[in-house]
Amino acid sequence: MAPARTWAVALTGLAGDLVEVEADLSNQTPDFHVIGMPDKAIGEARKRVHNACANSELPLPRRCVTVSLSPAALPKHGSGFDVAIAIAALATSYEADAASLQRTAHVGELGLDGRLRPVPGVLPAVVAAARAGVARVVVPFANRAEAALVRDVDVVGAASLRDVARLHGMEVPDGADEPVPLLAQTAPATGETRLDLADVVGQRDAVDALVVAAAGGHHLLMSGPPGAGKTMLARRLPGILPGLDDAAALQVASIRSLAGASVADLPREPPFEAPHHSASVAALVGGGSRVVRPGAIARASGGVLFLDEAGEFSAHALDSLRQPLESGSIEIHRAGFRAVFPARFQLVLATNPCPCGNYGVPGAECVCPSIAIRRHLGRLSGPLRDRIDIELSLQRVATAHHPPGTAAGTTTREARERVRAARARAAERLTDTPWRTNAEVAGTWLRTGPVAPAPAVRRPLDAALARGSLTLRGYDRVLRVAKILLSRISVMSEVGGMLAACLVNLSTPTRRLMCA
Repeated sequence: MAPARTWAVALTGLAGDLVEVEADLSNQTPDFHVIGMPDKAIGEARKRVHNACANSELPLPRRCVTVSLSPAALPKHGSGFDVAIAIAALATSYEADAASLQRTAHVGELGLDGRLRPVPGVLPAVVAAARAGVARVVVPFANRAEAALVRDVDVVGAASLRDVARLHGMEVPDGADEPVPLLAQTAPATGETRLDLADVVGQRDAVDALVVAAAGGHHLLMSGPPGAGKTMLARRLPGILPGLDDAAALQVASIRSLAGASVADLPREPPFEAPHHSASVAALVGGGSRVVRPGAIARASGGVLFLDEAGEFSAHALDSLRQPLESGSIEIHRAGFRAVFPARFQLVLATNPCPCGNYGVPGAECVCPSIAIRRHLGRLSGPLRDRIDIELSLQRVATAHHPPGTAAGTTTREARERVRAARARAAERLTDTPWRTNAEVAGTWLRTGPVAPAPAVRRPLDAALARGSLTLRGYDRVLRVAKILLSRISVMSEVGGMLAACLVNLSTPTRRLMCA
């Protein structure tokens, strides 16, 4: 009988490659070999496959079975190859529809009883198979909901190896198997539990700065004493960002699937990641010795990465943010392969001004020695701060309620509408460019493009650049934020002669932008 062939998917980060799974019998000592650069988990598949076939009343022949995973030079990881290996091996000794095998990719792990167990990364695997032109994908029954999010591909949720064999025309004894369920997981927050920006009391300037950051996609650093509302503001940022479109939602869902989270539908609210300050570089960047998993940076792509108590993070962990902030992606290199994850997120940092939190606070006493204050502020390196668009200083709130006779604070709904309108104007202004938000615009286009400011407007920036108190990156970021502030003036001109001023502190390498 000719070798049997079917397909599986090898994931490297979010990228997936089709792997042809070939099985053949030979008249040698009975054995089961898997070749083609398998890892330890795939090497153990022969035992799982042998027992699963026997317990499904589809025993393998007592001959030498060789399974080849091609291309052989492509690294392959995880137990998601079990079903493809098993069905190819069975097709060498049972009558099966060769055409059905050839147009089907299989993803899933086998239990010893023959049932298909859910695996992480089903969604990106199905996306990769669909892009490669595969017509049908077989997945574990527990993963069928997330696999069905991919259009233009026929998804089959199988409970057991019997179901898969029956799908390909093999004669299988009748019987129904109970599907293996997903492990119970906490469901992500939905719009019904969204925090409202109106809950923030006494920080109108900070709320305005948050809206500016959301409108332009700018990175934000908030410094202030404990209890000033830094965390409250950061946690309300995703609620005022525009919802995710289909492509962005599919990417976010794929990353969650790869991280092992359950995915039932496409998320529309931008993700929010807030790792603890004890997080290591690997926790932020991602990685793994054999199977690469996304870290907090990749999981925040399309949304917000919030580092509370930023001064308590290790300097090495903070500096690992520099490259993804510039490139919008993060590369993880391991021996033999390279994984690339998206990293297009908004960074929000929150820190106290000193270890005790009272430095510069009116009416409070700071007990920290000067060396401790310098060391605390020095945790955020110059190159990292140079990538922050907006630096905001917060003061303690002097009242527990909105002042009598004044309107309640800006609501999330109002702020989201302002952000939507600002982004719509930016997209219209950038119609003939590859960018859609101010934060994405290249510096050269800002300085010399059709919307470049007049030389008289740029003169203070040029002077600061010439004397070395402002970097060229900082120069460009001032121009990016200024575009949003000018747009904000035109939108809010009806508010009692309100003026928005962008004040650039040129005495430091960073830009301190304040909205008054």
